[in-house]
Amino acid sequence: MVLVSSVRDYINRMLQDISGMKVLILDSQTVSVVSVVYSQSELLQKEVFLVELVDAISMSKESMSHLKAVYFLRPTSENIQHLKRQLAKPRFGEYNLFFSNMLNTTQLHILADSDEHEVVQQVQEFFADFVAIDTYHFTLNTPSNYMYMLPAVIDPPNLQNYCDRIVDGLAAIFLAFKRRPVIRYSRTSDIAKRIAQEASKLMYQQESGLFDFRRTEISPLLLVIDRRDDPVTPLLNQWTYQAMVHELIGIKDNKVDLGNAGKFSKDQQEVVLSSEQDAFFKSNMYENFGDIGMSIKRMVDDFQQVAKSNQNIQTIEDMAKFVDNYPEYRKMQGNVSKHVTLVTEMSKIVEERKLMLVSQTEQELACNGGQGAAFEAVTNLLNNESVSDIDRLRLVMLYALRYEKESPVQLMQLFNKLASRSPKYRPGLVQFLLKQAGVDRRTGDLYGNRDILNIARNMARGLKGVENVYTQHQPLLFQTMESITKGRLRDMDYPFVGNHFQQGRPQEVVIFIVGGTTYEESRSVALQNSLNSGTRFILGGSSLLNSKRFLKDLEEAQRIARSSTSVV
Repeated sequence: MVLVSSVRDYINRMLQDISGMKVLILDSQTVSVVSVVYSQSELLQKEVFLVELVDAISMSKESMSHLKAVYFLRPTSENIQHLKRQLAKPRFGEYNLFFSNMLNTTQLHILADSDEHEVVQQVQEFFADFVAIDTYHFTLNTPSNYMYMLPAVIDPPNLQNYCDRIVDGLAAIFLAFKRRPVIRYSRTSDIAKRIAQEASKLMYQQESGLFDFRRTEISPLLLVIDRRDDPVTPLLNQWTYQAMVHELIGIKDNKVDLGNAGKFSKDQQEVVLSSEQDAFFKSNMYENFGDIGMSIKRMVDDFQQVAKSNQNIQTIEDMAKFVDNYPEYRKMQGNVSKHVTLVTEMSKIVEERKLMLVSQTEQELACNGGQGAAFEAVTNLLNNESVSDIDRLRLVMLYALRYEKESPVQLMQLFNKLASRSPKYRPGLVQFLLKQAGVDRRTGDLYGNRDILNIARNMARGLKGVENVYTQHQPLLFQTMESITKGRLRDMDYPFVGNHFQQGRPQEVVIFIVGGTTYEESRSVALQNSLNSGTRFILGGSSLLNSKRFLKDLEEAQRIARSSTSVV
């Protein structure tokens, strides 16, 4: 169950069996699927000389009969219509059609009827309907991600599209791995239950033949949970490399856009951060900020040694050696420059927003009790002119989630102070968060204060002390994985769908978070998998969150809830 290699295998099979010059035609979602696992130079090696979007190809009339077209599209009605029009007036020598998920019979008939010129060579389903960000982490980049946060009484028409996209993505994951899972979901979440039931119906009824693989002794587990069970993790500042880059600058499909960050040269405005293509990043992506600085210094020192030896060219042999090694030297230079740029930019943001000060209080709110001290710390930061609006909002939200039942009066004081200090935020946003993700709505023991085992674990951690005050927080997902490996995930909290139950501890688990994942959670999954506990985890989500994205979804959900009903 390794995501990146399974998608790469599909793309290899698409491209290598078709000889000659090719054009690769993608849609707005499959472009992300391909770009995170395949570089442009690798595409060129497979004789792909042009990459186009399917809707842009529709606009063009120019004939290119010397090229063979390789289409890789999601099987949506919109894409089928694009193909129907393009096959009516073929521009390419031949058409090879690959779809990222199951085609239905009607769609196949439309394609067959449209191929009057008999240019279609093949139609295949390659189940890569997800974006494989890392080995054990995928996202679906689902549009309208705020949907999961709407109150249950609001059932907008496009909620079904949102659920369908997630069910399609989950189906593709298990078809790629040739497995049919047992399915469980978070008890308090209507949307997690709906998605789990629809996925079960697809895998066990509608397409049971397709999912009827050779049975393993113990079925894999698909656990569908709700982002609202842990609203704390996406609100926190991050201090490990990959998570920090996403929080402070932003990562989209393993690319970082530095266009707004400063005066960088054109080739540095968008940089690739991929553990598959960058050995330094692979070995440092989960390291904390302090250690990253030391690692980059070592990398710069190594590069200076190489640069010094390149200056010392005295013979023809030296010159030939330099020319042979030049591509590697340029690559090394680009890599050093990229990481130095990222860390410099992040250091600037940390200083400007006083994030070390802010983050210390955030971690205290997330990990430790002590309501009086927390109230004082949050009040002081709200009064601090250097603290930004978004940081003030996050602090009040973290306090409210922790102490919503304990201190209503002081909570009201913080709401009022936030409204006067940061008036740009809609009134009631924190209250809306509590309504949607407060203690009464959550499954699991977010603060480790409900379950006797968690209380004991927290006391032990408190006595032992923490290595780093900025990275002491552990996502709720960490506890969930621990419960699964020990066979302690409670049926009451995470019921099974239908009459398909788990016999024994699962060896393969896909945890899907409706509402989106964070890089802090993907780090927890990677660390858990490195323990070789006998259970391998894969993490997936409808979107990839940082605090800005999480708050944007929250604001959009609040806006729709307000305009739809008087719920809020």
